[in-house]
Amino acid sequence: MEHGGDLLSYEDYYDGELIDYSSNINPLGPPKGLEKILIDSFNSLEAYPDIKYRKLKKSISSYLKCNDENIVVGNGAVELIDNFIILSNRVFVCTPSFSEYEKRAIVHGKEVIRVPYKDDFTIDILAIGSKIQKGDLVILGNPNNPTGLRIDKIELIMLYDLIKKTKSYLLLDEAFFEFCPMDYDSIEVFRNTNYENLGIIRAATKFFALPGIRLGYGCTSVDLVEKISNIELPWSINSLAESAGNYIFHNEEYIEESKEYIKKERDYLFKELSNIEGIRVYPTETNYILIELLNWNEEYVFKFFLERGIVIRKCSSFIGLDNNHIRVAVKSRENNIKLMEILKELENK
Repeated sequence: MEHGGDLLSYEDYYDGELIDYSSNINPLGPPKGLEKILIDSFNSLEAYPDIKYRKLKKSISSYLKCNDENIVVGNGAVELIDNFIILSNRVFVCTPSFSEYEKRAIVHGKEVIRVPYKDDFTIDILAIGSKIQKGDLVILGNPNNPTGLRIDKIELIMLYDLIKKTKSYLLLDEAFFEFCPMDYDSIEVFRNTNYENLGIIRAATKFFALPGIRLGYGCTSVDLVEKISNIELPWSINSLAESAGNYIFHNEEYIEESKEYIKKERDYLFKELSNIEGIRVYPTETNYILIELLNWNEEYVFKFFLERGIVIRKCSSFIGLDNNHIRVAVKSRENNIKLMEILKELENK
């Protein structure tokens, strides 16, 4: 399993509806009212979307609190990551992390430089600094997948100073940003830099519970916006995704409710998991939790959960993790209780 959310591969293994703990989607579902917006937008499919996405970019810039001219959009965050990789020389990947960073680099014939995270899953700035060259691209999950940790603000600024000094580039994949504590906002942190040598990418996929919409967006320098416009595919955002984007970012009540809900359930789930023997629970700042299995391997635990109606994420596909790690999402209290009951059953076997 290289990505979460693949329930079709396992539907024959359980007689009932599977609960997906392998993908990290907002358990509250999409914002209320969106269904009507999409139905009302059906006629927009009869024409091409605005090739420059002016209205959508204005909506995104208002949400991110940056200028329209700094906005890039793509068919999911992965397309934006792909575009930044195309423009780079070599690609630095800190491991373990989202597999598509390295995969897209290889597709485009880029040399990949792997830099392992430290034992506590914090970035190794010295290791990056010892190898980085002009034109290289450092891609970092913030928070990182699967570890769930954000980059410390001071370390992030130190890393950016290194990036500027070496005339390289930093790409922050912040697909899970809204789930995190609001200790800092990287878009605000780097506002005075005009986002030179920097890209900050987010998406509607996780927080707004819209993986099928495929709407990625981000903030970067005017110079990089222009360079990306020269290589990106035209009309990569379809009309329904554009309509969704013009609606979801203005739903402040939904945004606040979701943040409060996830924090409450994350705290609950982390506390309960920490009381289970046979596992090590890693701290997290987002809506998923990395777990080290002390007494079992991932395959045994995966099947144990699957037989009881829950799909978890095996983590051996993440470079830097072995076959005794799993990742679970933060979901509703009802489902989180079921997850804990199965873990306690496993603990007592």
